[in-house]
Amino acid sequence: MAGRESSARDDRPRGAAGARRTTTAGARRTGSPRAGDRRTGTGPAADRRPARPAAGAVAPAPGDGLVVGDPPGAARAVGVLLVLAGPAGVAALLPTYLVVGGRELALAGGLGGALAGLVVPLTAVAVGAGLAAGRVPRFGLAYAGVGGALALGAMLIEVYRGSTSTVRPGIEVLAGERVLTSSVQTGGGWWLQVAALALTVVAGVLAAASWNRTVMEDRGALDPARPGLAGAAVVLGVLTVLCLALPAADVPDRIVADPSTGLEVVVEQPGPQALLERPGLALLGGLLLAGAVLLGSVLAPSLRPRLAAVGGFLAVAVTVLAAGLGGLRDAVASDELDWTVPGAGLLAAGLAYVLLTVLAWRLRRTSS
Repeated sequence: MAGRESSARDDRPRGAAGARRTTTAGARRTGSPRAGDRRTGTGPAADRRPARPAAGAVAPAPGDGLVVGDPPGAARAVGVLLVLAGPAGVAALLPTYLVVGGRELALAGGLGGALAGLVVPLTAVAVGAGLAAGRVPRFGLAYAGVGGALALGAMLIEVYRGSTSTVRPGIEVLAGERVLTSSVQTGGGWWLQVAALALTVVAGVLAAASWNRTVMEDRGALDPARPGLAGAAVVLGVLTVLCLALPAADVPDRIVADPSTGLEVVVEQPGPQALLERPGLALLGGLLLAGAVLLGSVLAPSLRPRLAAVGGFLAVAVTVLAAGLGGLRDAVASDELDWTVPGAGLLAAGLAYVLLTVLAWRLRRTSS
């Protein structure tokens, strides 16, 4: 009995040690697949790693997601015409514009005249160069289309000044000078100005013809802001037409004392004719110009993509701003003229159109 009890006591430690060895070995065997999972990337640690995109997946386009196709040849030709119109407009500032009643007039009668005359040509060169190179084509086409409509009315007014203004002589403000159109002779500046406007009109026609064949689209980043821009543009268009209808610089009335009664009497002096009071081609040009301003204001916010709306606004902005600066130039250059409220409103409208252009360029819908 004593021998069997001693043998049993001796076997218990060996059994416990064996059990511990068996448990440890089992733990190693159980843990070995996890180590293998870490090596092969199939375990729980691998599940916590972010999934990588499959090879060949297309990442979303940044920004507006702008898609631009290869522009047709007609669109590039529009850019070339704008580039040609720009230098012609700049060159028109230097030589004699018109000889009215024996007085030679030049469009760049000073620093103010040069600045007012450079706004449209320099913008046309910048936009046309990008369009001719094939960059953001609908931006350039929108500028050319709206600018061509505006240039048509201005071209008819120029033709009237150089050819038929002597049929009904009247007081005009030309290049900052108050003149009587009893006799008018055209100079090199007038021909260059008409050529620049004609090139812009042809560019506008080609832009309208090639619009649907030009591929350029985005994600609609400007869509939420289009109604607000359209409302502001229509209000500005109406304001601009009202300001264009009256002279931007006019001859002030004189106050004369009546020697017999001693009363002061206001005497009106003949001033420049309003835009819609002129006859013939000038009246037609004024109507077309006013209609183009309204049409451009309504059309620009609806153009797609966003950069096309920017181009439409830019065309109206530079045209109205140049007209406002021209009225200010006339008032500053001549002692006989005063800057009128419509002239100040025209300049304010031009600056407001510039603001709309910047807003159309910068406003974007935040992507979710």
